[in-house]
Amino acid sequence: MNFTFPYTIDNGHGEKLTFVDLVKEPDGDKLIVEGVCAPNSGPPMHVHFKQEEGFTVTKGKIAYQMLNGEEKVLDEGQSVLFKRGEAHRFWNAGEGEAVLKGYVKPANTLVFFLSSMYDAQKRGSNGRPENFDAAYLVTRYKSEYNMLGLPAFVKKVIIPITYQVGKLSGKYKKFKDAPAPIK
Repeated sequence: MNFTFPYTIDNGHGEKLTFVDLVKEPDGDKLIVEGVCAPNSGPPMHVHFKQEEGFTVTKGKIAYQMLNGEEKVLDEGQSVLFKRGEAHRFWNAGEGEAVLKGYVKPANTLVFFLSSMYDAQKRGSNGRPENFDAAYLVTRYKSEYNMLGLPAFVKKVIIPITYQVGKLSGKYKKFKDAPAPIK
């Protein structure tokens, strides 16, 4: 799939992300991003197995937490780097809009994955992604990303069943041009 930059996605629940540019570098493409979070919004605990992610707060206050770690707060001008394989989450810890500028490297499938996940969130309920699309994305890209907040039963039973039902019922035809996952 080809995306033209800048490219903005919105999950309908307080998170907006703009993929500003894709910078070619010898050791992998760097995806330049800008994010906007409403108060208390931000991604749940997750991990990028193949990418590092870093950002600087340009407006507001962002809290973050590593898996089993203490919550830390970043003010304007402060930065954080999440290395490959480091589970993390972050959220707007202020009362107004928070803005971040950063990057993800290498870009791999992130634009497709997040675009599809944000779209599924818009169509889901209570901020949760629509079940069939979420099952597809979590299953297909499990070598790259993991959502750690999902209960084990959901990961091991519900998602595989939902994925198979979606596959058998033809719900994934819209993903025919989806990029191959990075192994």
